[in-house]
Amino acid sequence: MNIIGPDTLVFGVDDVNACSQYLTDYGLESVGNGHFEALDGTSIMVAHKDDPALPAPLATGSMLRKTIYGVADQATLDAIAVELKKDREVKILDDGSLEAMDDVGFVLGFQVTIRKPLSLPAEQINAPGSSSLRGINVIGVEKLASPKPRSLSHIVYFVPDFAKAEAFYAERLGFVTTDRFSHVGPFMRPAGTQDHHTVFFIQTPPQMQGCEHFTFHMGGPTEVSQAGTNMVNKGYQSFWGPGRHLLGSNWFWYFKSPFGCHVEYDADMDMHDDEWVARELAPGADNSQAFLFEFREKWSPGGPPPK
Repeated sequence: MNIIGPDTLVFGVDDVNACSQYLTDYGLESVGNGHFEALDGTSIMVAHKDDPALPAPLATGSMLRKTIYGVADQATLDAIAVELKKDREVKILDDGSLEAMDDVGFVLGFQVTIRKPLSLPAEQINAPGSSSLRGINVIGVEKLASPKPRSLSHIVYFVPDFAKAEAFYAERLGFVTTDRFSHVGPFMRPAGTQDHHTVFFIQTPPQMQGCEHFTFHMGGPTEVSQAGTNMVNKGYQSFWGPGRHLLGSNWFWYFKSPFGCHVEYDADMDMHDDEWVARELAPGADNSQAFLFEFREKWSPGGPPPK
């Protein structure tokens, strides 16, 4: 099935104003009706938790109410409807999108993707021996840059049964497992993208089920670092990073949020096709990142000693 990736994540939150301000500070654009968009139109939707238009919450109280996947065309949408109607209710909403529940209790939506094509330069470097350089008189960084998220990258779920979740997404929706942490869960991508993953499942007790984090792709590690620095300077608390993951190779920086989950910036994720053979690593710090930095206030030689 030609599922491309997540188009929109829908949250029912305690404090709409705080969550809206957070997404604006994160770099998304408010476009009305609770939607906050990246440059390609993928988005986060925010509503109050008591909004009757929202799907029912999980028993755990997770603020994530729905993950809406974009698909390539109407034929894919029709195929998903036929497949899922074999054993569950599939709603056809007024906008033509589908709504159903996966095998572990998360509400899913499917729509012909709203993603807009992007034509933006990637971050370039000047490296000896490389034929692809940034160029003469082209500077690599601006002091006051405010980089914008480009595209909704992935979501990570806490689940009570990762094997059950993996089987549903693989057998019913055509997702591929690219890598996994032993006894924890798989990284998976749908057929319509070569991104290392658009979803990762983490085994947890049932009372923890929900969203662990979501993230948007940035233009490169400098953008991750600058966007993260801007968040720290606005008073948000860094949770993990900046650093670079091993599985997926993506640069990352995670922050605490009012969504009841973490929110990440990422960049430069690996891409794979069907020839890729999934790896399996033991979970833990040694395999979660290749390296990890820690944010501190600016310092310069000749100033007071670093704290």
